[in-house]
Amino acid sequence: MKTLAQTTELDAVNIMLNTIGESPVNSLDDGLPVADAAIARSVLREVTIDVQSPGWQFNTERNYKLTPALLTKYITVPGNCLEVTPSGKSAALDITLRGTRIYDRQNHTYEFGSSITVDMVVLLDFSELPQSVRHYITVRAARVFQQRNVGSDVLNGFTEKDETRALVAIRKYDSETGGYNVLTGNYSVMRVLDR
Repeated sequence: MKTLAQTTELDAVNIMLNTIGESPVNSLDDGLPVADAAIARSVLREVTIDVQSPGWQFNTERNYKLTPALLTKYITVPGNCLEVTPSGKSAALDITLRGTRIYDRQNHTYEFGSSITVDMVVLLDFSELPQSVRHYITVRAARVFQQRNVGSDVLNGFTEKDETRALVAIRKYDSETGGYNVLTGNYSVMRVLDR
């Protein structure tokens, strides 16, 4: 008897294949023998990035200290960084992410004389995501995959309702674990209070 477990990337791909009537695959290793399985995995990765990009409680590092390199004075972020927002004592900085380096827009340079503090949105692997997020990504990816491959309005209506329910679950999870309130959970309010 199989033990219940969190959704894996393989589970997600097989759910996506099921939406178009394809047989499941046994593994995602050694290339995928079925073209639809390879496409499904690609769509899953696309949706995973899209869902995480806005930043949620589970993939945002708050008050993360970034230090410039000794020789170049450049601040390089990890490869899985999606977005940075200045925070704490650095909140007044006008910075942006360009590639994997932080750019100072006010001084028109990549060079920084000291460390800065940011809120950093990071891209997590599917296996590192909370189950409610995995479920939402799976359902949304299944709908996108089905629309691109079959385009059935009947199937789309079914998965669209599932997607809405799954998104509600993520928002509930995010609000329960984020510790938000009107003074600390609102970015605009925090910028004013942090001055």
